[in-house]
Amino acid sequence: MGSWKLCDSEYRFMCVVWDHAPLPSGELVALCAKELGWKKSTTYTMVKKLAEKGLLKNENATITVLVPRQAVQAEESAAFVERTFGGSLPAFLAAFMGDRKLKDEEAEAIRRLIDDYQEEAR
Repeated sequence: MGSWKLCDSEYRFMCVVWDHAPLPSGELVALCAKELGWKKSTTYTMVKKLAEKGLLKNENATITVLVPRQAVQAEESAAFVERTFGGSLPAFLAAFMGDRKLKDEEAEAIRRLIDDYQEEAR
């Protein structure tokens, strides 16, 4: 696992890139102006910064993704659960659920996830 901790603006920017990459840098500037309200210089600064972090590549004015969204989300989620709940997934789920009720299909989807990720008994 890499180290891809992103601040909110970096994550919002990467969402634009993930949704549209690969794309020409000029098109990315236009998308960031429209979706984030950014100026050209802000977009290029962010491209440079996230390329240095190893998340994307700017080659021949084409922006490509080097790290998939799911990898960043997994790392950020794990760090949050570790920091806030001492790494306890059950404690996180209990806090997340609160008084919320699950629909049958949501409960079944969660059961399937648990089955898929549960370690085999040895």
